[in-house]
Amino acid sequence: MTLLAERYRVDLAGLQAACEANYARLMRLLPGMREDPTLRRLALSAGDTVLAVLALKVTEAGPYTSTVEVREEPGLAWLPAPCLEVRVYHDARMAEVTGAEHCRRLQPRYGYPNAAMHQPDEKTQLNLFLGEWLGHYLKCGHLAENPVDCSVVRR
Repeated sequence: MTLLAERYRVDLAGLQAACEANYARLMRLLPGMREDPTLRRLALSAGDTVLAVLALKVTEAGPYTSTVEVREEPGLAWLPAPCLEVRVYHDARMAEVTGAEHCRRLQPRYGYPNAAMHQPDEKTQLNLFLGEWLGHYLKCGHLAENPVDCSVVRR
C-alpha cells in the first residue's frame, strides 16, 4: 500500500496576516515612506561595535504602492547577506516579498521537486522571515545615523 503525499495548498489567510504584520513593521521603520522616499539604516550593536546594518531603500513610490529593497550590510564573505524586494500596498495595508536575490519573481507555490530547488511554500517562508527580521530590528536595533537615540525606532 503506497500513500501519496497531500498536495501543498497555500494558506491564504496566514499569508495575508503575515503581509499585514509586515506592513505595520515597515511603517514603524519607514514612517514617511510615501511622502519622502529615502534610505534608512538601522544598526545592531554590542557595546560600541556595530554587528550588522539593515538598509531599507524605497526604490519606487506611488500613491497606492511602493517598493522597498531590504538588505543587510555588511555581508560576510562566506555568508551572502539576504536581499529582499518588498511590494507595499498602502490601500490594502499589506507588504509582501515579491522577489529575493536568488529569484526575481516568486510563485505562490512550487511543484516539488523542481529544477530550482524551491520549497513548495517558499513565498510564505520568505514573508515570515521578513517579519522576524524586521521584528528583530524593531526590538534590538537603533538608527545607524544616531546610535544613542533608540527611542525613534522602539515603542
